[in-house]
Amino acid sequence: MIDRATIDKIMDATNIVDVVGEFVTLRKAGVNYKGLCPFHDDKTPSFMVSPSKQICKCFACGEGGTAINFLMKHEQITYPEALRWLAKKYNIEIQEKELTDEERQQQSDRESMFIVNEWARTYFQDILKNDPDGIAIGKQYFRSRGIRDDIVEKFCLGFALPKRDALAQAALKAGYQAEFLVKTGLCISRSEEGGVRSENTPAADNSSIGTSPVADKSHASLLTPHSSLRDRYAGRVIFPWLNVSGKVVAFGGRLLDARTKGVQQKYVNSPDSEIYHKDHELYGLFQAKKAIAKEDRVYMVEGYTDVIAMHQSGIENVVANSGTALSVYQIKLLRRFTQNITLLYDGDEAGIHAAMRGTDMLLAEGMNIKVLLLPDGDDPDSFAKKHSTQELRDYIEQNQTDFITFKTRLTVENVTDPVKRSEAISGIVKSISVIPDQILRSTYLSELSQRMDIKEQTLLNSMNSMIRKEIEEKEKEKSRSEEGGVSSENTHAADNSYTGVSSIADKSHSSLLTPHSSEIASLIIQSIIRDGEKVIFEHVETDDGGYADLTVAQYVHYDLGQDNIRFHNELYNQILDEAVAHSGEPDFKAETYFMHHPDVQISSLAAQLAIDRHQLGKSFQLKEREGSLRQYVLHLVLDLRMDIVEKHLKELKAQMRQVGSDMDHIKQLMQEFKETQELRNALAQQLGNDLVG
Repeated sequence: MIDRATIDKIMDATNIVDVVGEFVTLRKAGVNYKGLCPFHDDKTPSFMVSPSKQICKCFACGEGGTAINFLMKHEQITYPEALRWLAKKYNIEIQEKELTDEERQQQSDRESMFIVNEWARTYFQDILKNDPDGIAIGKQYFRSRGIRDDIVEKFCLGFALPKRDALAQAALKAGYQAEFLVKTGLCISRSEEGGVRSENTPAADNSSIGTSPVADKSHASLLTPHSSLRDRYAGRVIFPWLNVSGKVVAFGGRLLDARTKGVQQKYVNSPDSEIYHKDHELYGLFQAKKAIAKEDRVYMVEGYTDVIAMHQSGIENVVANSGTALSVYQIKLLRRFTQNITLLYDGDEAGIHAAMRGTDMLLAEGMNIKVLLLPDGDDPDSFAKKHSTQELRDYIEQNQTDFITFKTRLTVENVTDPVKRSEAISGIVKSISVIPDQILRSTYLSELSQRMDIKEQTLLNSMNSMIRKEIEEKEKEKSRSEEGGVSSENTHAADNSYTGVSSIADKSHSSLLTPHSSEIASLIIQSIIRDGEKVIFEHVETDDGGYADLTVAQYVHYDLGQDNIRFHNELYNQILDEAVAHSGEPDFKAETYFMHHPDVQISSLAAQLAIDRHQLGKSFQLKEREGSLRQYVLHLVLDLRMDIVEKHLKELKAQMRQVGSDMDHIKQLMQEFKETQELRNALAQQLGNDLVG
């Protein structure tokens, strides 16, 4: 791990003009620089770089940020990799925290496994190119599938000899340890009696050899046939898995067509290991990442050959999860490159099931989904081979549908039974309810309302009920996990006299806030990032009789905390909490701290707000905020509270219309409505409005 002092040193030395200038031709434009944006097909220079603020932004596509953000996006590398790139450029020695013996051993083992896998990739490729069996069997297979030699090279495809220990013997002869051949899954270890040993158990005691993947030749006798290593992929064509950085983490081996008759498992894949977890990786991502970023869309297919066929057809922004259920890890990995995904599957029952099972998870992670099921009998591999690149692109563009259209066609259309139809519509509403973006949720509800001819308010009530139920379930689960303690988020502050919103605190879940309140929340976070360390209240009396100054961050945290109001966006909550935690530090400056934050999402957000605040050109200059900082922040917090109260009033009105003849319930709702009106009017007076009635 790179320590904070080293990160600060790297950022202090970094000149964003130099960094961006290595990839973009920049020209002076007043106090700034401009050039063609590298993230979209820019015709006129719209990419601006500010040397004074050390930030950049494209005013056409919106991409921008610090030098770190730029490198991560342009080079498709991780945050630590971007730091190391800058450190190397500016000759800064990176000081990483001292590792424990256990951490050092684990790191050494991981590196050894990567080395062995890289050797194996080269070995399989060499067999395919130069061995008589590799040429006659492996290469012939790829040619029979119509895969060109350049694509074979691009995906590092190979062949494993049919002899059951060919790779094992070659690896041992080259000096690689049996331990790492087993740990990577390249080989399986068997006892001399034929029983299968644990794949994580080394075939021999190599403790004296150390952690290098290459064994001391003097110990070769320990690693000869007595170890009984067997190749996992013997007689199969090989598909290496490269992680996002290009390191080989695993392999997939496919039986040749002549051997697959009656065989259920055509493919054998590497087992999970210290360097590979199948639900963390996506096949083809390394080869696709630049195209995904450029096109701002990724196509998800099912298998290796689907990815390869699409690349051969000229469409490179495609990946596969290769038979595993889509995971949150994989989705978060894709979100580094794009939020737009098209599920491109076979039109058979298995393809439909694959498209359905990942939809809600993708929506919950903020992905924008389209679905395309290919004509019956075709998969992306066969379909791509039948069409030119342009025909394939046109077909996808014309036939992909949003998830609402996909689900309604699949589950609702032609369903006449009222109960089944209601259940299907509820399922679609449930999918919409997991979408984090409230405006997008509202848009989808409106579309579903028109498509199904159901009142939008009815769908909205159903969705809010689902959200409340989900919140309640999470709170119950949280309570069960706590050993009798009461969560602070469910405990109301004793003194709520400041705004009097305590009576609706239980109902003011951020997930039910309106789009307007989301905008206010964004402005509050903008103020915290820009001015979080600035004092807006001096000599405030504390509970212990002392006096303290309140910064912007501390005031927002205190005020909203009175009624346990939290932001829907957890990133906002993290920013607020960290700003409060650092407010007492004498050198703390919120904007600098968050722009250099190790969490890329936070640093990107901070950089974006800094871009909006500071002049990058006269045409992009924003007006200064009116009034003092204190007045501005106070007004934002009151606006947020007012929006919550207004929303609650609307909900109460809707409930009163639907309650029926239950007079006790009606009286209860009317009393709550009256109290909420009083709260609304009190807030309005503080905001300077004269709102009554």
